[in-house]
Amino acid sequence: MPAPRIRLVVLNYNGGDLVVRCVEHLERLDWPEDRLEIVVVDNASRDGSDVELERRPRVRLVRSERNTGFPANNLAMRDLDGLDYLGLVNNDAFVEPDYLQPLVAALAADDTVGAACPKILLASQFVDLRIGVEARRVPGDDRDLGLRLSGLEVDRRDRAGDAGYADGWYPIEPGAPGEPDFRWSAGEALLRVPVEPGAPARTARLRLAADRPVVGWLDAGGAKVPVDVAETPGWVDVPLAGDRYDVVNNVGSVLVKGGWGGDRGFLEPDTGQYDEPQDVFAWCGAGVLFPVAYLRDVGVFDERFFMYYEDTDMAWRGRARGWRYTYVPDAVLRHVHAATSVEGSPLFHHFVERNRLVMLAKNAPPRLATGAAARFLLSTASYARRDIVRPVLAGHRPTPGLVKARLGSFAGYLRLLPSVLPDRRRLRAAQRVHDEAITGWAVPR
Repeated sequence: MPAPRIRLVVLNYNGGDLVVRCVEHLERLDWPEDRLEIVVVDNASRDGSDVELERRPRVRLVRSERNTGFPANNLAMRDLDGLDYLGLVNNDAFVEPDYLQPLVAALAADDTVGAACPKILLASQFVDLRIGVEARRVPGDDRDLGLRLSGLEVDRRDRAGDAGYADGWYPIEPGAPGEPDFRWSAGEALLRVPVEPGAPARTARLRLAADRPVVGWLDAGGAKVPVDVAETPGWVDVPLAGDRYDVVNNVGSVLVKGGWGGDRGFLEPDTGQYDEPQDVFAWCGAGVLFPVAYLRDVGVFDERFFMYYEDTDMAWRGRARGWRYTYVPDAVLRHVHAATSVEGSPLFHHFVERNRLVMLAKNAPPRLATGAAARFLLSTASYARRDIVRPVLAGHRPTPGLVKARLGSFAGYLRLLPSVLPDRRRLRAAQRVHDEAITGWAVPR
C-alpha cells in the first residue's frame, strides 16, 4: 500500500537564508518524493528569497499579491483533493529526517485526532554560564546591580539576540547613541549561551561593564574565572566547558485561565519531562500535521487575525466540534523563535492583545469573552493612573506609550467586533461539546 500523500506548507515573508534552510530540511525528509508535496506560499517578499525558492524543482511556489499575514497559508490549504494529510512548517523551522512518520502514525491510529503536534525546540542548544559579583545600589536606582552586559559572541559570532536571560537579569535597556542595548545582572545571574547543535563551541566573549571597577567571576561549566570589569565596556573570554542541552519552544499549546493561549513547556530545559505522548488543548502553527478530514470540517485560518492567535482560534473551533489534539514527542522540529516578528515589539503586542479579545469574542462562553474585555479596560485604566495621572499630579512628565498602545489594540478589537459576532452565533449554533469541556483545559497563569 503506498504511503499517504502529504502536503507541507511553508509561509514565507522575507525569509532569506532561513527559508532556504527550512526547505532543504523538508527535501531531506524520509518520505517518498512522489507522496510529498512542498508548497511555499510567498507573502509578497521583497528580499529575493521567493526567486531562490522558485529555482528549486521540488518546491511549488504560490504567490500572494500582498502580505496578508499568517492566514496566507490558506492559499495552500483549501484545495485538498488527493491528499491524506496537510502540515504547516514555519519558514524559520527545521525538521529532522524522521519527522513525519510518528505524526502520521498518531493520526492514523485515531480518527478523532485533528492535529498531531511535534516537539518544537529552540533552534540553538545552550550551555549555562553563571555570572557573579557583589551586588550594590547605584544612586537613583533601587535595584541591586551586578554587571552590565552589552554583547555576547560565541566563537566570534554575535549571539546576544539568541541567548536565554534566565535567572538574575533585568529587562533590556537602550544604549547611548552609537552603543548597543544592554542588560544589568543582579549579584548572580544565569545566562544560557546559544551554541549550534552538533557543532563544537569553545569560547564565549562577553562585553561587560559596571558603574565602577569591580572584580566578578564567570563559570561556564569549568572553574570560576575571575574577571576585572571597568566602567568602560570591555570584552572578556570564558571557555564553554559545560554540557549543552535543548530548550523547549512548544510541546502543544495550553489555554491559560482568563483566556490566554500559551506554549506548553516554553523555555524549559528539555530534560525528558515531555517524552511521553499526551493530549493537549491546542496545536501551534509553527509545526503541525492535520488529517484532511479535520480541515474539511473546521475550515482554515480567519484572515482578520493577520498574525497571532489565528492557530488558537482554529484549534478552539475544532475542539467545539469534538476534535482532539495529541502531542507526539518523537517528531522533532527546531524553531528560530519570533524571527519574523520580534517578540516584545510594539507590533507583537498590538496583534496579541487585539487578537486574543477577538478570539474570545468569537469562540468563548459569554462570561469569559465579556470578562476578558472588561479586565483589559480596567488594566488599561490602572496603567493610565500609574503612567499619566500620577506623574502629572506630581509635576513630572507622563509616559503614555503603553496606554496608547493598549487603547489602539482595543480599538482594533472594536472595529472587528461587528463582523465577528455573526460568526460567533454560527459557531455556537454548530457546537457539539459543552463549553466546560473546552474551558476545563485552562491552567493557572
